[in-house]
Amino acid sequence: MKNEVYSFAFKSALEGIRSVCPDITHTLMFREDGQKVVGDSDTPETNMVQVVNAFDGIFKKADSIGRVECVTLEGSNGKVNVFFMNDLYFLIVTSTNADMNYVNTVTHVLIPTILQLVEKICSVPLKSDSPSTETKPERENQVEEKEKPEPLKESVEKNPVDEPEKSVEPEIEPLFPELPPSQLIVENLGGLLVPSDTVRIDSEMLSQWEELCTGKKIEKVEIETFDGKKATCKVKPIKDSKSDGKSKVQMPEKIQSTLEIKKGELVRAKPIVE
Repeated sequence: MKNEVYSFAFKSALEGIRSVCPDITHTLMFREDGQKVVGDSDTPETNMVQVVNAFDGIFKKADSIGRVECVTLEGSNGKVNVFFMNDLYFLIVTSTNADMNYVNTVTHVLIPTILQLVEKICSVPLKSDSPSTETKPERENQVEEKEKPEPLKESVEKNPVDEPEKSVEPEIEPLFPELPPSQLIVENLGGLLVPSDTVRIDSEMLSQWEELCTGKKIEKVEIETFDGKKATCKVKPIKDSKSDGKSKVQMPEKIQSTLEIKKGELVRAKPIVE
């Protein structure tokens, strides 16, 4: 694909950008080696050459510190912005009161998109200026070589016994869903016959847990404080109907001491399904 195709595509793109953003007065694209690619129709050719030569000197002096990614010049009549993109330098001249956020958004979105489209259509690198040097006899020789039948390759079938099949272990899904913890208020649980490893929770909450676990009886719960301390306890329903309530957990002194909590504090409780 000839360079005229690139020039036509880029020139149309630059004109489109100026129509979308009137604050852009002049546009120009050139390569790292100082060669002009294309400019807008309102900029004289001589001015383009002078601009490219001026920036070429700046870029050569900056080689010691790396490639110049962006240059901004401000004058009394406007601004000049040069930025590097897709192996090309893109120069735009804007008015003094131009909204640079909008200008940068337009240019940094449209230009890469256009470059990608041109690359896909032409399928030739942008830096490729030399025409194809392939002669007609060479092409004929290539066709003749392609027409020659390739030698048959001996196919060796592998014995399936030599390579054992990899066994794929099926993923084991949990039998019961992961239930979210419930926040409960700690109450004291005392008495001579009260076991020290058992807490009591509202019977209705226990029934809901068992229903979610397909009827599995809940015999243990995990109690967690807001400091991250945890304890696994046996669980039974609250006996006293007056003290019955979904937001309470009756707890012996030993468990409270283990978790370093006391009556009136909040804890999290969730069932343990075995």
